[in-house]
Amino acid sequence: ADIRERFGDAVRSRREELGLTQEHLADKAGIHRTYLSDIERGTRNASLVNVERVAAALAVPLSALFARVESG
Repeated sequence: ADIRERFGDAVRSRREELGLTQEHLADKAGIHRTYLSDIERGTRNASLVNVERVAAALAVPLSALFARVESG
């Protein structure tokens, strides 16, 4: 799968582990819900700034989030 799809899967998986809705996670990350939805579907090439915001909102270090991408 494309890196965007694998990243989106990692984000969705962690969000669901935390019991967060897309709306709640987007609010925590300071991004729009549709932008987050695009990330999770793998249709958005997220900027590094937004990747960092999403990781922080998921309470996971960037390295751990990317480890999920690599293992997924």
